[in-house]
Amino acid sequence: MNYREQSLIKHGEWKGKIEIVSRVPVGSRDELSVAYTPGVAEPCLAISKDVNKSFELTRRWNTVPVITDGTAVLGLGDIGPEAGMPVMEGKCALFKAFGGVDAYPLCIKSKDAEEIIRTIKLMAGSWGGINLEDISAPRCFEIETRLKAELDIPVFHDDQHGTAIVTAAALINALKLVNKKLGDIKAVINGAGAAGIAIAKFLLNMGVKDITMCASKGIICEGDTSVNPAQQEIAKVTNRRKLTGKLADAMRGADVFIGVSVANCVTPEMVKSMADKAILFTCANPVPEINPRDALAAGAAVVGTGSSEYPNQINNVLVFPGLFRGALDVRANTVNAQMMIAAAQGIASCVSDAELKPDYILPLAYDKRAHDAVAAAVAKAAIESGAVRK
Repeated sequence: MNYREQSLIKHGEWKGKIEIVSRVPVGSRDELSVAYTPGVAEPCLAISKDVNKSFELTRRWNTVPVITDGTAVLGLGDIGPEAGMPVMEGKCALFKAFGGVDAYPLCIKSKDAEEIIRTIKLMAGSWGGINLEDISAPRCFEIETRLKAELDIPVFHDDQHGTAIVTAAALINALKLVNKKLGDIKAVINGAGAAGIAIAKFLLNMGVKDITMCASKGIICEGDTSVNPAQQEIAKVTNRRKLTGKLADAMRGADVFIGVSVANCVTPEMVKSMADKAILFTCANPVPEINPRDALAAGAAVVGTGSSEYPNQINNVLVFPGLFRGALDVRANTVNAQMMIAAAQGIASCVSDAELKPDYILPLAYDKRAHDAVAAAVAKAAIESGAVRK
């Protein structure tokens, strides 16, 4: 029986992966009167006078919704908000297990960006931060940008920035193995959706200067009006060598390939055309852009994937529990670039030079050191960059 078959059976047994557990006793008159009426009126009045008291007198300080509209669930596409629930519940379970964060699914039955933004804003007073999940591009960009500008709590789209952070962490360590520097490499990113564009922006922020973006039709060039607005914008800061052609043309001479695209789109010949000691992160799920064994046989020095079936799984679970733990602990009011860079460096630091090898560039998803390191790094960066509530 494979994992998918087992999962269907177990979900039928579990009937949900999370539940509410009371933190207070209510078994006597006195206990009930303190936890609820009439005693509860006093904290209510305190919050009415100072809304920041909601972070001290309620569970808001540790609460995050995992929000989707069901339009980009895993590799399944637009399957609807109800069908996205198992993924959102799973994410909530990971938040609690690895970050101690109380998270719950919120699946919105709308594809209208304005309606989704308004829905989230109306409920934002209940939460310490917001995790957006599995919302398709390009709508996801507008939703996240607007919410970050209009709310005073952290807003984080994990498909964009979680993927970018863990990819950067993997690249930091992989480059150590091949003795190359971020500022010197030529990188190709295949897949110009939410994840690919976020990775490109983040790597540019980290110091990578030469990135070529590819979509299904080939290399994305500045001035190409056939691509969507988000792709037009990223084209203004990538492909500075003005390359044209297909993916194979972009990969020729490249040091790094990052795939967030489709299965089996990379051939051994493409890998052979890359620079010496090439790095490939083939993160299409469930089947990567090229089988890792084939990539290594073609000369790749380091290969990572998005799957737990192979070494070097590049997995967002290394990011979001610790990132929110750190942000919530210091009452951050946003997630900024400094916090995200700190998260990437925190993850990378969990693999020592002595441990680092071609099939071990990232800590495992359940390595508590990684989540603690991310939380500490993010909290420190939030304070130092002034991204905390006054």
